[in-house]
Amino acid sequence: MRVGGRANSELRKITITRNYIKYAEGSVLIEVGDTKVICTASIEEKAPPFLKDTGRGWITSEYSMLPRSSQTRIVRESSRGRIGGRTHEIQRLIGRSIRAVVDLSRLGERTIWVDCDVIQADGGTRTASVTGGFVAVVDALSALKRQGKIKELLVKDYIAAVSAGIVNGETLLDLDYEEDSRAEVDMNFVMTRGEKFVELQGTAESNPFSVEQLEVLTSLSRNGINALIEKQKEALGDICLHPELQI
Repeated sequence: MRVGGRANSELRKITITRNYIKYAEGSVLIEVGDTKVICTASIEEKAPPFLKDTGRGWITSEYSMLPRSSQTRIVRESSRGRIGGRTHEIQRLIGRSIRAVVDLSRLGERTIWVDCDVIQADGGTRTASVTGGFVAVVDALSALKRQGKIKELLVKDYIAAVSAGIVNGETLLDLDYEEDSRAEVDMNFVMTRGEKFVELQGTAESNPFSVEQLEVLTSLSRNGINALIEKQKEALGDICLHPELQI
């Protein structure tokens, strides 16, 4: 039996709270079970040097875990003097996931910084960061639109992320930390509302997994992504996205 009695195909309880931070153009507290991440989207009125004079914008991300977000204290990476490989990987994942659904060619030479700070970790922090980070970016784009700096929200599709895995021979959706630590197969899926993949991350921790098992995990995750996007739509109820994205 899973924690909370949820089914193998069931997500943990999801709560998305907008406008969580006073000063950011977009901000969200996303809670996925006991995992809690603050996602902020901040607008900088300049693009990276490699986009100078192109008229294009950029979206990038920073990710961190607070020292006592886990069962033992995590040393701040600023204290170590370097960012770890895991952090680099997650930052790149968040940035490219959200870039995939925003029309950067019409953003102007601006940068949207997506900062994801884990205040409590119980598995799935990177997937929660993508899911919550998207909502924060939509709010930031909405602020630009209100200011007359862009004419449309520039959002081409919704995007969300979820984990899935095989634990004790069973395929499970949305692994918590205890399940993830025992997983024989651990996967992360990033997908759009149109069920297109942006990223697949999959690892066999013990035995290799079959194509049939991959198909089951993919099917579970597609359903999970669709449920997460419904939560995003509920949270963004007062934001008018493109008509095709309202349904």
